[in-house]
Amino acid sequence: MLFCLMLSYDFIFLGPLHCSHSRMSDIILTFAHMKIAIPTRDGMVDHHFGHCDHYTVVEVNDQNQVVSTSDLPSPEGCGCKSNIAYEMQSMGITIMLAGNIGLGAVNKLASCGIRVIKGCQGDVQQLVMDYLAGNVKDNPQVCDHHECHSHEPQPIKVDFSAIK
Repeated sequence: MLFCLMLSYDFIFLGPLHCSHSRMSDIILTFAHMKIAIPTRDGMVDHHFGHCDHYTVVEVNDQNQVVSTSDLPSPEGCGCKSNIAYEMQSMGITIMLAGNIGLGAVNKLASCGIRVIKGCQGDVQQLVMDYLAGNVKDNPQVCDHHECHSHEPQPIKVDFSAIK
């Protein structure tokens, strides 16, 4: 397995790739395999990366076929202050399909070579199939505050005690 560097406008990826080229100006890169992580709760993409129940880890072969799925327990507390990014890096995860996620977590994952696709939702298995088919796009919006609860429906509280 070779390790190659792939540069893009929005991320740098260093990971297991097949590299074939006839000359330096004509390089073709293909994934030998890829691992994707998805913050999960009850089979659905969790609304917030750092507070999910667990991460679903999906390994995909070079024909874009899912070859394995496993669960990675979520650490207690905030994801951006835990070691989860380093753990994912050591597992070879290169893609995070996340719902809502803060900039601190995005930066930490990126520093570990994990590209984050934000704004994902719905059934985890369907999301993976949609991603592999090229139908999942990144939402550039990130949570702008640490305890982000604006993504989940909140009950309206009305104090009727002041009405006479």
